[in-house]
Amino acid sequence: MSGGEVAGILVAVFWAILVSFLAVALARLAQTLRATTKLVADVTEQAVPLLADASTAVRSAQTQIDRVDAIASDVQEVTSNASALSSTVASTFGGPLVKVAAFGYGVRRAMGGRGKDVPAKQTRRTVIVGRAIPESRRAKRANRSKRD
Repeated sequence: MSGGEVAGILVAVFWAILVSFLAVALARLAQTLRATTKLVADVTEQAVPLLADASTAVRSAQTQIDRVDAIASDVQEVTSNASALSSTVASTFGGPLVKVAAFGYGVRRAMGGRGKDVPAKQTRRTVIVGRAIPESRRAKRANRSKRD
């Protein structure tokens, strides 16, 4: 065997090993693509019902939001009506009732001043600097400061 024949055999063996590695790599790539295709199909099968359920939930939520919006607008209308009614009642009866109450107070004062249930009006005391406090008040103040 000559050197050229040995080199040819080595090149042929190298190409055979290279082709073997490429065949194994292509086989594994084909398996990966099949697994990926199966995975995508399974996800699609599960995602379609989930999307349908989500769509139903969104529609239901929209319906509830529309109902709440209608209720809120009704409450706003009732509030404005109550405010208008309150203003009307206050303007209709408020002024005359205040006048009647003031008239009753004036009559009560004019007819005799105080009744038995009204306490006597306390006289206002003036504090003069440098004057001594009566003994009874000093004792009350001392007791008060001891409690604090």
